[in-house]
Amino acid sequence: MSEKSHRHDHNNEHDCSQHDQHNHAKGSHAHGHGHSHSHGHSHGQGANKNALKLSFFLIAGYMIIEFIGGLLTNSLALLSDAGHMLSDAGALGLSYLAMTWGQRQASKSKTFGYKRFEVLAAFINGLALALISIYIFWEAFERLSNPPGIMTSGMLTIAVIGLLVNIAAAFILMRGDTSENLNIRSAFLHVLGDLLGSVGAIVAALLIMFFGWNLADPIASILVAILVIISAYRVTRDSVHILMEGTPLNMNTDEIKQSLLDLEHVVEVHDLHVWALSSDVPLLSCHIIIQDPMYSSVVMERAQKLLKEQYEIKHITIQIDRPGAQCHIEHH
Repeated sequence: MSEKSHRHDHNNEHDCSQHDQHNHAKGSHAHGHGHSHSHGHSHGQGANKNALKLSFFLIAGYMIIEFIGGLLTNSLALLSDAGHMLSDAGALGLSYLAMTWGQRQASKSKTFGYKRFEVLAAFINGLALALISIYIFWEAFERLSNPPGIMTSGMLTIAVIGLLVNIAAAFILMRGDTSENLNIRSAFLHVLGDLLGSVGAIVAALLIMFFGWNLADPIASILVAILVIISAYRVTRDSVHILMEGTPLNMNTDEIKQSLLDLEHVVEVHDLHVWALSSDVPLLSCHIIIQDPMYSSVVMERAQKLLKEQYEIKHITIQIDRPGAQCHIEHH
């Protein structure tokens, strides 16, 4: 049992000559408990998936209408908004696929399951946004030197309907978990940027209609591109941080280490690692050195309770070591 648990430990490459086998097994048990907790999110995951699916059909359907309308009215603001809606539809579809895959069970080759696929989807979404914005910039600067004639009434009508569609999609996604789930948040940012793009198209149409200011169309497109590139930066930055096994932004490793050191009988805490499997699944592993092995069970229990209750970390792997037990690993 303890030998299997040792292999299952995230730090199985740590070849420690001395450690408490019984408590190492308990550390593995804590990790297992974390997996059962993740299934408790099934209701929230279901709501997120439904929000993504409904938003996808709403955005994809109107994207086609706006693209055709942009061609007919010769409005770059509408075409850029349609391009953004295309990336929205792709993002929402990819996010839905990611959540569906993310719920697949762990296997022998994917021992952590497929939750990380959600982060990959968010990363791809960010890159798509960046490419869309570059195209809008390029097209808009060309039009600044030679602004074309535009059918303003058709442009205004399509932009207003597009605004209503985006408001509906944003409202649907807001009912999901936009604060914690990176994938839902990336999809929400897509739609929010597109909503502001529709506002820009409406303002541009009104300026052209009442003042004959055709430059308003490419200027509105540039504003849309700026909003898109900001969204792209944020989503890409957050997803890369997770892919690089970065410490979750809401956690302080020094503070966590000090909290563990403050536990009675704890002499030292080393090789503390805090990372995230996906945006809402933090994990932790560490070695705790205690003076007297008879307190192993007590320290293990208190450490797990502290991490779960104070820091809301459910996936925990702790190894109890005795003084003098040196692990042949590189200390960070």
